[in-house]
Amino acid sequence: MLDETDRGIIEVLEKDARTSLRKIAEKVGVSLGTVSNRVHKLEDSGVIKGYRVILDSDNVGWGLTVVIGLRIEKGRLIEIQEKIAVDPRVYGVYDVTGDYDSMIIAKARDRNDLDNLSKNVLSMDGILRSVTHLVLNTVKEDPISFPK
Repeated sequence: MLDETDRGIIEVLEKDARTSLRKIAEKVGVSLGTVSNRVHKLEDSGVIKGYRVILDSDNVGWGLTVVIGLRIEKGRLIEIQEKIAVDPRVYGVYDVTGDYDSMIIAKARDRNDLDNLSKNVLSMDGILRSVTHLVLNTVKEDPISFPK
């Protein structure tokens, strides 16, 4: 379970993962050694999975976002999901409840790229049906963070 010190460290790193350990210690009000130990513990336990650059998809040429519901042949769910997950356009692959077996969130450069994704990835053997929803407007798209 995370305590207030862990949460404080994570909050600083969420704002800027490049913040120095010394600066984190100042902001959280604990020693540099405590921050160092806690960050390593959070990384080793998998709470912090990594550090990365978050790109604006529109500004780097990935202008279309799609949410795709899939019905998958019985007994082939994991196999199909693993094949789909390899495609670099695919942002997320999820097991879900309801009318679909899996939901996919993907990015495409343009209509031609989306057409290619649909014909080459979403029509593979084992997919019984796909329904693609084109995102018109993104209201929020952020990595997970702790509620304030």
